[in-house]
Amino acid sequence: MSDEGKTPPEGDPRKMLEEEILADHPRLGPEDKFKFRCHPGVPCFNTCCADVNIFLSPYDVLRLTDRLGISSTEFLETYTLLPVQKDMNTPVVLLKMQDNEEKSCHFLTDEGCGVYSDRPWPCRMYPVGLATSRDTEDGWRGERFYFLLKEDACQGHNEGKKDGLEWTVQEWMDDQNVDAYDEWGEAFKELSLHRFFDDYGPLPPSKMEMFFNATYDLQKFREFVFGSSLLDRFEVDEDFIHQMQTSNEALLRFGFLWIRFAVFGESTMKVRAEAEQAVKDKLDKKQDSEDSGTPTSPQKEAP
Repeated sequence: MSDEGKTPPEGDPRKMLEEEILADHPRLGPEDKFKFRCHPGVPCFNTCCADVNIFLSPYDVLRLTDRLGISSTEFLETYTLLPVQKDMNTPVVLLKMQDNEEKSCHFLTDEGCGVYSDRPWPCRMYPVGLATSRDTEDGWRGERFYFLLKEDACQGHNEGKKDGLEWTVQEWMDDQNVDAYDEWGEAFKELSLHRFFDDYGPLPPSKMEMFFNATYDLQKFREFVFGSSLLDRFEVDEDFIHQMQTSNEALLRFGFLWIRFAVFGESTMKVRAEAEQAVKDKLDKKQDSEDSGTPTSPQKEAP
């Protein structure tokens, strides 16, 4: 996991942005209405795709890597920034802008977004955003609400007023095909706002690396899953194993289960009986040796 990127003062930049939104934007519900229209004829077309902070979810990265036909490792190294700061519970991944005067998105073309059908959630939802009012005792289910972004450079709101094109928030979300993004986003939120962090604080570097690979860098996570003894030690459905070999969505789903088990200590994985017995036999042998005063030679742990 690279440390490349800007280093904000302290705290998770996603949470800082959310707090700013809570203070400055009226809250909207699914049936609240707004007027907006974006098209190539609008004067500001493409200007919103430059010099902007786009936070990427694991599913955003998955969709873009599949679209580009490259590995997650290559995508992350080429197209993202990974800011690191104190007290950050989970990895933060930002879409990197080009090193030109406009600081435009790498995927921007004269005709618009070059990866439009696989564009990230923030681009898909604009000008509607989503926030949670406050972390709650159950770890993540705070008050969910929407808000409307109105930036000076954006003429889409005026276009909507001229054309009389009105949307409810829910109609906009349906039109932008956000269902899969929302499903994966909520699953990731359960991990990033897990009560584990309230009890134990930020992850140590080794666990942070594990979290990052199992959620964002699926190439490295696939190498870990199939290159170690993990599948020998845990019960995993054979059909699911085959899916993980070729499907990044299946692998990401497994990654979320693995994080819950290996990081948060939840019972999402079941140890194979033979692996459990092997551990028991090893412990019994160690105890017998200690009782008899006979030293045992150190053995290398399986990965």
